[in-house]
Amino acid sequence: MNLVFLGPPGAGKGTMAAVAKDFFNIPHISTGDLFRYNIKNETELGKEVKAILASGELVPDSVTIKMVQDRFTNDDTKNGFILDGFPRTIAQADALAQFKKLDAVVNFVLDRESIIKRLSGRRMCKSTGRIYHVLYNPPKVEGIDDETGEPLIQRDDDKEEAILNRLDVYQAQTEPLIEYYREKGLLIDIDASKEPSVVFEQLKKALN
Repeated sequence: MNLVFLGPPGAGKGTMAAVAKDFFNIPHISTGDLFRYNIKNETELGKEVKAILASGELVPDSVTIKMVQDRFTNDDTKNGFILDGFPRTIAQADALAQFKKLDAVVNFVLDRESIIKRLSGRRMCKSTGRIYHVLYNPPKVEGIDDETGEPLIQRDDDKEEAILNRLDVYQAQTEPLIEYYREKGLLIDIDASKEPSVVFEQLKKALN
Protein backbone atom coordinates (compact mmCIF):
# COMPACT_ATOMS: atom_id res chain seq x y z
CA MET A 1 0.00 0.00 0.00
CA ASN A 2 1.57 3.29 -1.15
CA LEU A 3 0.42 6.14 1.11
CA VAL A 4 1.09 9.81 1.69
CA PHE A 5 0.15 11.33 5.07
CA LEU A 6 -0.80 15.02 5.18
CA GLY A 7 -1.78 17.01 8.24
CA PRO A 8 -0.95 20.16 10.15
CA PRO A 9 1.55 20.18 13.04
CA GLY A 10 -0.10 18.63 16.09
CA ALA A 11 -2.60 16.51 14.14
CA GLY A 12 -0.87 13.31 15.29
CA LYS A 13 0.46 12.33 11.88
CA GLY A 14 3.69 10.91 13.34
CA THR A 15 1.77 8.91 15.96
CA MET A 16 -0.51 7.43 13.28
CA ALA A 17 2.44 6.66 10.99
CA ALA A 18 4.19 4.76 13.81
CA VAL A 19 1.10 2.58 14.41
CA ALA A 20 0.24 2.17 10.70
CA LYS A 21 3.75 1.08 9.68
CA ASP A 22 3.60 -1.84 12.13
CA PHE A 23 0.02 -2.76 11.23
CA PHE A 24 0.59 -2.71 7.45
CA ASN A 25 4.24 -3.80 7.73
CA ILE A 26 5.50 -0.98 5.50
CA PRO A 27 8.17 1.65 6.26
CA HIS A 28 7.40 5.17 7.49
CA ILE A 29 9.52 7.51 5.36
CA SER A 30 9.87 10.94 6.94
CA THR A 31 11.80 13.51 4.92
CA GLY A 32 13.16 15.00 8.17
CA ASP A 33 14.66 11.59 9.04
CA LEU A 34 16.01 11.21 5.48
CA PHE A 35 17.79 14.56 5.68
CA ARG A 36 19.29 13.71 9.08
CA TYR A 37 20.36 10.22 7.92
CA ASN A 38 22.07 11.51 4.76
CA ILE A 39 23.82 14.36 6.58
CA LYS A 40 24.98 12.10 9.44
CA ASN A 41 26.26 9.39 7.06
CA GLU A 42 27.88 11.98 4.78
CA THR A 43 26.33 10.61 1.60
CA GLU A 44 26.76 12.68 -1.57
CA LEU A 45 23.23 14.05 -1.14
CA GLY A 46 23.90 14.64 2.56
CA LYS A 47 26.97 16.74 1.79
CA GLU A 48 24.95 18.71 -0.76
CA VAL A 49 22.13 19.37 1.73
CA LYS A 50 24.59 20.33 4.48
CA ALA A 51 26.25 22.90 2.20
CA ILE A 52 22.87 24.33 1.14
CA LEU A 53 21.65 24.64 4.74
CA ALA A 54 24.97 26.15 5.86
CA SER A 55 24.56 28.87 3.23
CA GLY A 56 21.11 29.70 4.65
CA GLU A 57 19.31 28.62 1.48
CA LEU A 58 16.25 26.34 1.24
CA VAL A 59 16.85 22.83 -0.06
CA PRO A 60 15.56 22.80 -3.67
CA ASP A 61 12.84 20.37 -4.77
CA SER A 62 15.28 18.52 -7.02
CA VAL A 63 17.49 17.48 -4.08
CA THR A 64 14.55 16.41 -1.88
CA ILE A 65 13.05 14.41 -4.78
CA LYS A 66 16.38 12.65 -5.41
CA MET A 67 16.65 11.75 -1.71
CA VAL A 68 13.15 10.21 -1.71
CA GLN A 69 13.88 8.38 -4.99
CA ASP A 70 17.06 6.96 -3.46
CA ARG A 71 15.09 5.72 -0.43
CA PHE A 72 12.79 3.76 -2.76
CA THR A 73 15.74 1.63 -3.92
CA ASN A 74 15.67 -0.14 -0.52
CA ASP A 75 13.95 -3.54 -0.48
CA ASP A 76 11.69 -2.64 2.46
CA THR A 77 9.57 -0.39 0.19
CA LYS A 78 8.56 -3.26 -2.13
CA ASN A 79 5.16 -3.77 -0.47
CA GLY A 80 4.44 -0.10 0.09
CA PHE A 81 5.35 2.88 2.25
CA ILE A 82 4.02 5.84 4.22
CA LEU A 83 5.46 9.15 3.03
CA ASP A 84 5.44 11.90 5.66
CA GLY A 85 6.66 15.42 4.84
CA PHE A 86 6.80 14.70 1.10
CA PRO A 87 5.44 15.93 -1.21
CA ARG A 88 5.18 19.47 0.15
CA THR A 89 4.62 21.24 -3.17
CA ILE A 90 2.75 20.57 -6.42
CA ALA A 91 6.14 20.26 -8.20
CA GLN A 92 7.15 17.51 -5.75
CA ALA A 93 3.75 15.79 -6.19
CA ASP A 94 4.16 15.83 -9.98
CA ALA A 95 7.67 14.37 -9.64
CA LEU A 96 6.45 11.65 -7.25
CA ALA A 97 3.75 10.65 -9.75
CA GLN A 98 6.51 9.98 -12.31
CA PHE A 99 8.11 7.20 -10.23
CA LYS A 100 5.43 5.93 -7.80
CA LYS A 101 1.72 5.23 -8.06
CA LEU A 102 -0.15 6.15 -4.88
CA ASP A 103 -3.08 4.18 -3.42
CA ALA A 104 -4.29 6.97 -1.12
CA VAL A 105 -3.39 10.33 0.39
CA VAL A 106 -4.59 10.56 3.99
CA ASN A 107 -5.35 14.07 5.24
CA PHE A 108 -5.56 14.32 9.05
CA VAL A 109 -7.96 17.18 9.75
CA LEU A 110 -7.80 19.23 12.96
CA ASP A 111 -9.02 22.79 13.63
CA ARG A 112 -6.62 25.57 14.66
CA GLU A 113 -7.95 25.86 18.22
CA SER A 114 -7.33 22.15 18.91
CA ILE A 115 -3.87 22.32 17.33
CA ILE A 116 -2.85 25.25 19.54
CA LYS A 117 -4.21 23.45 22.64
CA ARG A 118 -2.24 20.30 21.76
CA LEU A 119 1.05 21.94 20.84
CA SER A 120 1.17 24.76 23.40
CA GLY A 121 0.54 22.23 26.19
CA ARG A 122 3.65 20.19 25.37
CA ARG A 123 6.48 20.20 27.91
CA MET A 124 9.85 18.51 27.58
CA CYS A 125 12.61 17.22 29.81
CA LYS A 126 15.77 18.78 28.35
CA SER A 127 18.21 16.00 29.27
CA THR A 128 16.09 12.99 28.19
CA GLY A 129 13.82 14.52 25.52
CA ARG A 130 10.77 12.96 27.22
CA ILE A 131 7.56 14.73 26.22
CA TYR A 132 4.63 15.50 28.54
CA HIS A 133 1.40 17.39 28.01
CA VAL A 134 -0.23 19.60 30.63
CA LEU A 135 -3.70 18.21 29.75
CA TYR A 136 -3.26 14.79 28.11
CA ASN A 137 -0.10 13.40 29.70
CA PRO A 138 0.87 15.51 32.73
CA PRO A 139 3.89 14.70 34.94
CA LYS A 140 3.20 13.40 38.47
CA VAL A 141 4.36 16.76 39.88
CA GLU A 142 3.45 19.84 37.85
CA GLY A 143 6.42 21.16 35.87
CA ILE A 144 8.83 18.43 37.03
CA ASP A 145 10.14 15.38 35.12
CA ASP A 146 8.93 12.10 36.65
CA GLU A 147 12.34 10.40 36.52
CA THR A 148 15.07 13.03 36.73
CA GLY A 149 13.30 15.65 38.87
CA GLU A 150 14.42 18.38 36.45
CA PRO A 151 12.15 21.33 35.66
CA LEU A 152 10.30 20.83 32.35
CA ILE A 153 10.65 23.35 29.55
CA GLN A 154 8.40 24.58 26.76
CA ARG A 155 10.19 24.52 23.42
CA ASP A 156 10.20 27.81 21.51
CA ASP A 157 8.35 26.22 18.56
CA ASP A 158 5.56 25.13 20.95
CA LYS A 159 4.80 28.73 21.97
CA GLU A 160 1.58 30.12 20.53
CA GLU A 161 3.17 32.71 18.24
CA ALA A 162 5.47 30.10 16.69
CA ILE A 163 2.58 27.63 16.31
CA LEU A 164 0.47 30.20 14.44
CA ASN A 165 3.41 30.91 12.15
CA ARG A 166 3.93 27.17 11.47
CA LEU A 167 0.22 26.79 10.70
CA ASP A 168 0.28 29.69 8.24
CA VAL A 169 3.29 28.17 6.45
CA TYR A 170 1.63 24.74 6.41
CA GLN A 171 -1.62 26.15 5.06
CA ALA A 172 0.10 28.13 2.30
CA GLN A 173 2.16 25.11 1.24
CA THR A 174 -0.31 22.30 1.69
CA GLU A 175 -3.76 23.66 0.82
CA PRO A 176 -2.96 23.48 -2.93
CA LEU A 177 -1.68 19.91 -2.42
CA ILE A 178 -4.92 18.86 -0.69
CA GLU A 179 -6.96 20.12 -3.65
CA TYR A 180 -4.50 18.53 -6.11
CA TYR A 181 -5.04 15.07 -4.59
CA ARG A 182 -8.76 15.61 -4.04
CA GLU A 183 -9.17 16.26 -7.77
CA LYS A 184 -7.30 13.03 -8.51
CA GLY A 185 -9.73 11.11 -6.25
CA LEU A 186 -6.90 10.00 -3.92
CA LEU A 187 -7.68 12.11 -0.84
CA ILE A 188 -9.16 10.59 2.33
CA ASP A 189 -10.06 13.06 5.13
CA ILE A 190 -9.69 11.66 8.65
CA ASP A 191 -10.99 13.48 11.75
CA ALA A 192 -7.85 13.77 13.92
CA SER A 193 -9.63 15.27 16.95
CA LYS A 194 -10.38 11.91 18.60
CA GLU A 195 -8.24 9.57 20.71
CA PRO A 196 -5.35 7.98 18.71
CA SER A 197 -7.00 4.52 18.88
CA VAL A 198 -10.24 5.92 17.41
CA VAL A 199 -8.34 7.83 14.70
CA PHE A 200 -6.50 4.63 13.74
CA GLU A 201 -9.75 2.66 13.51
CA GLN A 202 -11.09 5.37 11.14
CA LEU A 203 -7.88 5.08 9.10
CA LYS A 204 -8.09 1.28 8.79
CA LYS A 205 -11.74 1.46 7.79
CA ALA A 206 -11.07 4.15 5.16
CA LEU A 207 -8.14 2.23 3.65
CA ASN A 208 -10.10 -1.03 3.49
